[in-house]
Amino acid sequence: MNRLSRVSWIPGILLVASVPLFLIAASVTYAFNDAGLYNRGFQRYNVSTATGITGPDLVQAGAEFRRYFNSRREPLSVRARVYGLEQELFNPREIHHMGDVKRRIWGVYAVGGITGVYLFALTVAGLVWRPRMCAPWLARFYLRGGILTLALILAVGLFSVVNFDTLFLKFHQITFTNDLWMGNPNTDYLLKMFPQGFWFDSTALVASIIIIGSVVTSVVSGGYLMWRRRGRDEVISHQPTGT
Repeated sequence: MNRLSRVSWIPGILLVASVPLFLIAASVTYAFNDAGLYNRGFQRYNVSTATGITGPDLVQAGAEFRRYFNSRREPLSVRARVYGLEQELFNPREIHHMGDVKRRIWGVYAVGGITGVYLFALTVAGLVWRPRMCAPWLARFYLRGGILTLALILAVGLFSVVNFDTLFLKFHQITFTNDLWMGNPNTDYLLKMFPQGFWFDSTALVASIIIIGSVVTSVVSGGYLMWRRRGRDEVISHQPTGT
């Protein structure tokens, strides 16, 4: 174990960092592709009334968004009936902004894929190579990664509950290099279809999934370490005492 500990800090730090990155990327990926999230938001915020778009057309528009995010098709084109008249929903600024959003989403996909492969490969390699030595090492770093994830998401979640408007604004200012996301809520269908309440709900969903993932990671890793320590203590207690 001493030989492993001398070099373990590099893959160990990468493992700890990969846990929150993977859980965040996986949760965001799920949210962007969850049809139920779109449809619940359309209903909850009365988007049909605000836009003049019928419920079935909104469902279809949501599906078009998901297809667009997961394809190489450019630009985004969504047609729907607005008060009975079919039209193109989004103006050039909105379409350009959605291209920016798509590139960010693909970046999230890349982060999730890279960290997922790293975690899987490191775990399998360790358990196949020397399971008795590597299993507790992996468990310790997974536990740290789970606790780090939980601390980060709880801090961000608390801030979002207290002041979601500021968090939402700062996110856009940091993520995008232009002001195309600053639309007109009276005329732009992106803002009518996806009001700020929708994004609060989406953030809550993402945070919930991350919390569940980090808790499961921490409980499984910590439980294994406790079980292993208990077994070692029992072995020591049953050893004969010298006279």
